Amino acid sequence: MVFPLARIAAATLLASSALAAQEPPQNLQVLPKDIPRPELTAIMRGFTQSLGVRCEFCHAMRDGVTPAPGQPIQINQLNLPSDANPRKNAARFMMRMTDSLNRVVLASLPDRRDPPVVVSCMTCHRQNPVPTTIETVIADVHAKSGIDSAIARYRALRGMDLMSGKYNFGEQPMSELARRLGEQGRPADAVRLLEMTQEYFPNSAGIDLQIAELQVAAGNRDAAIARLRAILTKNPNDQRAVGALRRLGVEP
Repeated sequence: MVFPLARIAAATLLASSALAAQEPPQNLQVLPKDIPRPELTAIMRGFTQSLGVRCEFCHAMRDGVTPAPGQPIQINQLNLPSDANPRKNAARFMMRMTDSLNRVVLASLPDRRDPPVVVSCMTCHRQNPVPTTIETVIADVHAKSGIDSAIARYRALRGMDLMSGKYNFGEQPMSELARRLGEQGRPADAVRLLEMTQEYFPNSAGIDLQIAELQVAAGNRDAAIARLRAILTKNPNDQRAVGALRRLGVEP
């Protein structure tokens, strides 16, 4: 079974000497039953790093143990062999899925790269307990609380996670969400989302064009023309803007 992140986490093995002295691992259903504890520890740490969680995310507490408020849970407070936490079986399913993708599905890919590209927990999770994308997060906030809250949430996440790799803060995700909002009959919200995005990508003619198209659909001709002229200020030879202006009866 291939777990690339486990190999990356091998540098943490020196810190696992205390665990190595414990009794052999129990109730292993996917990993080899005779796996050395240091290797098992490295794999588990790879999971926590990929999902941005701690061990108690999948492991149940020991009976009678009550964690101190505000204090991290210690490994000896967990019942590691227990299946009481349903996330543990979910993790087993995901381990089997990953193994099948790497060993069977991707192995049959014609002209596969060498060295081969493999799937790992980080491929989908990217430090999120549940795989998600920035557009999904912002769309959910918008649906529940409106455009002001959605924009505030985007700014907050961008401030916290811009360099972490957890989300794609490029131009495309919010452009795609704005497209969907326009299709849902929310052009004003779509425009506001794009205007916010353009603060981070001021030279993007694509955002201007998308806003112009939304303004045309909403009947805001003058606003659309202004956006199309903004494109030509950035790129005088942009034929998309030229054609759109002529369709509106305006010479570039």
